Amino acid sequence: MKWSLAELHRYQDEPLHIQSTFDLNASLTKMFPETILAVQPVKVDGYVTYDDGDATISAHVKTTLTVPSSRSLTPVQLPLDFTFTETYTDDRSHLSRYEDENDVIFLLEKGEMIDFDTALAENIVEQVPLRVLSAEEESGKPMPNGKGWSVISEDDYEASKQKDKKVDPRLAKLQKLFPDQDDKK
Repeated sequence: MKWSLAELHRYQDEPLHIQSTFDLNASLTKMFPETILAVQPVKVDGYVTYDDGDATISAHVKTTLTVPSSRSLTPVQLPLDFTFTETYTDDRSHLSRYEDENDVIFLLEKGEMIDFDTALAENIVEQVPLRVLSAEEESGKPMPNGKGWSVISEDDYEASKQKDKKVDPRLAKLQKLFPDQDDKK
């Protein structure tokens, strides 16, 4: 869906209702192949309002993404249910109307179109957390490992650092020769 601000002018008395299902699987998996493995149909219920030259989109979005686990890369189902609001204007002087830091404002070039599909895709990607774990990983499944390597937790790493700080008793006398270098590693 694409609109120009001129087209949305006719919705100044009554908002444009968007109630549709979008198939963004191909576009999102192509644009973000490392982040998104699959996207179920995206259900959107929202409105586009026009007020004095500015268009505001408010939409409620529901879908389920398949994303890789941040620990083992196994596919994880991630249900999304969120709302976003964005305002579009082509008049720089209108930006002062939106001084709240939570407002998302886009300044369009004259004649530029509002691309709802792109806005929807960007807002979906913003919802993907940096840390995604499978149910097994959350319940304490052992960390991944392989031949000659293993993933360890931060707690285990800190414990190993403390263990490494202990000085071999045979070299304890050498430590006294350079006391100012004990903390430099």
